[in-house]
Amino acid sequence: MSEERTLNFLEQIIEEDIANGVNDGRVLTRFPPEPNGYLHIGHAKSICLNFGIAQKYNGKTNLRFDDTNPVTEDTEYVDSIKADIQWLGFQWAQELYASDYFEQIYNFAVKLINKGLAYVDDSTAEEIAASKGTPTEPGKGTTYRNRSVEENLDLFARMRAGEFKDGEKVLRAKGDLASPNMHMRDPIIYRIKHAHHHRTGDSWCIYPMYDFAHGQSDSIETITHSICTLEFIPHRPLYNWFIEQLEIFPSRQYEFARLNLTYTVMSKRKLLQLVNEKHVSGWDDPRMPTISGLRRRGYTPASIRAFCERIGIQKRDNMIDVSLLEFCIREELNKTANRVFAVLDPVKLVITNYPEGQVEEMTAENNPEDPNSGTRILPFSNTLYIEREDFMEEPPKKFFRLGPGLAVRLKNAYIIKGESFEKDADGNITTIYATYLPESKSGGDTSGLTVKGTIHWVSAAHAATAEVRLYDRLFKVEDPGNEEGDFKSYINPDSLQVISKAYVEPSLLNAKPGERFQFLRKGYFAADADSTPDNVVFNRTVTLKDAWAKEAKKG
Repeated sequence: MSEERTLNFLEQIIEEDIANGVNDGRVLTRFPPEPNGYLHIGHAKSICLNFGIAQKYNGKTNLRFDDTNPVTEDTEYVDSIKADIQWLGFQWAQELYASDYFEQIYNFAVKLINKGLAYVDDSTAEEIAASKGTPTEPGKGTTYRNRSVEENLDLFARMRAGEFKDGEKVLRAKGDLASPNMHMRDPIIYRIKHAHHHRTGDSWCIYPMYDFAHGQSDSIETITHSICTLEFIPHRPLYNWFIEQLEIFPSRQYEFARLNLTYTVMSKRKLLQLVNEKHVSGWDDPRMPTISGLRRRGYTPASIRAFCERIGIQKRDNMIDVSLLEFCIREELNKTANRVFAVLDPVKLVITNYPEGQVEEMTAENNPEDPNSGTRILPFSNTLYIEREDFMEEPPKKFFRLGPGLAVRLKNAYIIKGESFEKDADGNITTIYATYLPESKSGGDTSGLTVKGTIHWVSAAHAATAEVRLYDRLFKVEDPGNEEGDFKSYINPDSLQVISKAYVEPSLLNAKPGERFQFLRKGYFAADADSTPDNVVFNRTVTLKDAWAKEAKKG
């Protein structure tokens, strides 16, 4: 019984269908993106749902590109969508395109004309809108609604033949002009577009509208459960009406709440604006909510799938806090990412009583959460880099790091004591001098001294230089899409800070693009494809703790 209570409403529907022998117990879903942009985290929810539910019930999922608008679509987007789905860990049964069915969909339209259920309308867009009436007043139709079947067949064939200009004529279904559902009031089902299609070239100049192509494509493929987001609820009566009038396989549409995420926008149109106006570096900018952006930032397929599993499937729209997504990647990387030393704001530290020129090999554990992660060697010398924030010339009482007279442990190495420091003309500390206790080496400390602080370091002679990109949330308000004015005015000016010269342990020179690490005490980072043999580039995936939670408490 407990398992029954954990089923979401779609699983309940499917289990009932299987029990009742609907479609012989077969489950076939589809993921139908329009190839007019890159997939984002909202699509990931739909992908996980469609593919996951089919897997659970031994079914299959088709990938079908809704390519009915040649003006906005491109093979670049097709390729990126396929790569993203596979990266998330799913494989489709068939790769299909709405354009595969253009001839069949055209014949469906002809069938509606022959049944007296579709007509060619020469009205302008404004006249058509006016003819539909208002939500409280019925539509009146246009003078073209009473054209004969023969005239409509002739005009529709001539539309296909390219005799008319864009917008000169449309084909409309003859629905119910008094329906309270505006979608049923003679919807447009074909429009003229003299545009080159990325797959069919110039063989078509008329294209079906989404509402006419979608349900018919589902039916052609015998999709059993056509799962859409809530905004398609008003479209469902039309979806069903077309199937009934055409007497084709009865696919059924079901709706769930789309993903709304704080501190971001999900509209493809707005994301395209960000790209085109160069507020971001591209669709895969690590601040973007696109799957390619999240991948570049260091998110893993498993963390995104875990996020989608945690938020579940709802029937009502709600806003999900992006901190849950960040929690999912922290949780995974804490278990899987190797710990490494990286100094992002370096200041030089000289250990005056350590032999100059001597190099020691220190052993460091790769990941204390993973007993099988092994160890690595860190070179140690008398001149190191440490974080500037780990030294204070006048430390307060509870400062447990380095300062004049204060002792601290260098992780995996020795205890040192601050002695003195040098400053430049601007008053910035340039060099810190310290002494070490030879008998305090980690793993064999016999000094008897206990210190409260431990800091990380890199040997100056052995350190590799790296560019580190500190990414943060792209917007500074929770719901930028619903704020007053231009959503771009809410872009977080601190969403990217670039450290051009950080110092990292030498093992990171071999980091491969996409490889993920925990920079000790700093956060989780992933190597970027911009890396070169001489300069590794790292993107911050997420901080070690939720820094925004503190800000929210302050507010």
